[in-house]
Amino acid sequence: MRTLIALLLLTTPLHAQEVDLELVLLADASGSITQEEIDFQRESTATAITDPAVLQAISNTLTGSIAVTYVEWAANQATVAPWTVIDSPETAEAFAAALLGPPRLATGRNAIGDALLEGRRLIETNDIPSLRQVIDFSGDSAGNYSGTSIEEARDQVVAAGIVINGLPILDGGEGDPLLAEYEARIIGGPGSFAIPALGRQDFVSALRRKLILEIAGQPVDDLTLAAAP
Repeated sequence: MRTLIALLLLTTPLHAQEVDLELVLLADASGSITQEEIDFQRESTATAITDPAVLQAISNTLTGSIAVTYVEWAANQATVAPWTVIDSPETAEAFAAALLGPPRLATGRNAIGDALLEGRRLIETNDIPSLRQVIDFSGDSAGNYSGTSIEEARDQVVAAGIVINGLPILDGGEGDPLLAEYEARIIGGPGSFAIPALGRQDFVSALRRKLILEIAGQPVDDLTLAAAP
């Protein structure tokens, strides 16, 4: 049923419906990520985007809708689920279903700067008017082995009025320095923030918290992060 809904909704052309938020989910598919972890990240995103608390956050926005796309990044970038306007449980289910079928298309070592620029391109070339634009970047490394530098790409994205938030996967636990690297080098723009996932077991809950905060569009500080569902 989930697959049928996805086919029906995702093959319907998007109209020029204004949404509260355009959100690019950039997910790590580099060489450090196994096929099992690729599947896990997609399934986790499907679970988070259909969570009742996330749907409630969407319904509470000014327009009652967001637009979202899911892109995997490595040396290249590949769109897994195209832009979808989510304004109901049914459209959220359609987006979730679209995540689960495509094969892995992004491979190789990290090109984080290029991934951020692809996120900007996807926002600037769709025909969806929005009040806010956010790139949601997740990964287990801040290494950049090819393409545009992270700092140059971040500055270009932020200059275009797009916020970059981060979800670093801390395989080393709470002492892992990756969170500090994300905060110093990757996130940017007004109100930008990073929420760490303490290993894969924390990924779903961290992603859900981050989605709720991004959709709400409220200023984020340490107390807000701690209190997020």
